[in-house]
Amino acid sequence: MWSRAGSSWRCNIHRRLFSGAARRIEDEGDWLYSPEWWGSESESEFNGNTVFRSVSDKGNGVISVHAYPSSRPNKVHWPEAEKWLQQRYGEIYPGYEHSGSFKILGYQWRVLRFNDNTRQSTVKIMAAYRDTEPGSIFIMQQAQCLAIPYVKSMVSLGLSTIASSKYDLMAAVHGKKRMHILCIGHGGGSLPLFLASKIQGAEIHVVEIDPIVISASVQAMGFPGFSVMTPSGERAFLEPDTINEAMWKGIHERLYLYETDAEKYVVENNNLYDIIFVDAYDGEDIFPNKLWDPHSPFLNSLSDRLHPEHGTVVVNLHADSDISNPNETVSYFYQRLLPMGNYVSRVCKAYKDVLIGSKVTRGGKFGCGLGFAISVPWVCNTSLVVSRGFGLSSGFVNRDMVMNTLVSSSVKVDHMLNLPFSCLEYINIKRDCTLI
Repeated sequence: MWSRAGSSWRCNIHRRLFSGAARRIEDEGDWLYSPEWWGSESESEFNGNTVFRSVSDKGNGVISVHAYPSSRPNKVHWPEAEKWLQQRYGEIYPGYEHSGSFKILGYQWRVLRFNDNTRQSTVKIMAAYRDTEPGSIFIMQQAQCLAIPYVKSMVSLGLSTIASSKYDLMAAVHGKKRMHILCIGHGGGSLPLFLASKIQGAEIHVVEIDPIVISASVQAMGFPGFSVMTPSGERAFLEPDTINEAMWKGIHERLYLYETDAEKYVVENNNLYDIIFVDAYDGEDIFPNKLWDPHSPFLNSLSDRLHPEHGTVVVNLHADSDISNPNETVSYFYQRLLPMGNYVSRVCKAYKDVLIGSKVTRGGKFGCGLGFAISVPWVCNTSLVVSRGFGLSSGFVNRDMVMNTLVSSSVKVDHMLNLPFSCLEYINIKRDCTLI
């Protein structure tokens, strides 16, 4: 979930989108496309169609998914996707690839909302069918498309940080070693799906307390249903269906989506994770106190679940208050953002103190590590990072040293993962960086 800037925000986004020389955007999740799915309070034709709606009993109110047309990919590229599906089907079921052809119906943005107004997450889906079964339509979330800046920030900072922590990210990317990842908070599932598609060695556990959110992500947002786990720890679907196997083979086997409370999960399991992502706001847009209270079982157990040498935690945080743009002639992206208020400071300090100690020591002992927070472009969010193995050998640490290390690592991450966006855009030296 994310917050946005004040009333001038939407105007500035449109100014950036429609002014100046047009440029080619390789990233289909670029923020320039946000007007396609943001919708309008007054123009009903842009409000989208409701494709899922249910009431939560976990404090999230009315959960709905709204569909909006997507301009990308252009229709001229649809045959490429049809050919890819046909090839995948033939690889998994040799000899049956000629029993029917795949046809693309189109692409849509799907927006998950709590209580009809709070946009919880956004994904892009592809809708298709087989011409031998024209009445059977399936949807596939586009794993490479991250639409929300704070999600890109979490990915960029998390992977650049762990790459600076003497962790062999390259080996994990190519499947030569297992990378254990925990995602607390599921939403539409774009973060775990993106990581699983880009890192062949990633084994990703996702924890979501609300079964309605899980249903919405699978039924209306194209997340692979084979990833859903039962309370006994078994797959909800013992075997993936034919179409799911064709779409997700090599990815869905490494995703494990658990319906459970985050505190219960980290207290009761003994898994050790290399990197943990936390994005868990409820229907009232609140980050539950038990997920950041320094005396809570959650945070102390999370410390036990984090790898002692290179373990890295990334937390999405909202601004303390709504921030308006004081200078509408300057892009929101290039202004200094989000002065750290009392709430954000307390959350950051709690994570840093519990996970790496209140003092930074040297020699690889517990207490060694670094905590920092960086503002997210275009939206009023902050990404908090706490790392036990951040690669700084000097006992004296300052902001410039941290930023220079991250910038260097981000270039390597871009190359390793062949990202559709640049990590550097979210770890730019011009961004606010606060050491915790």
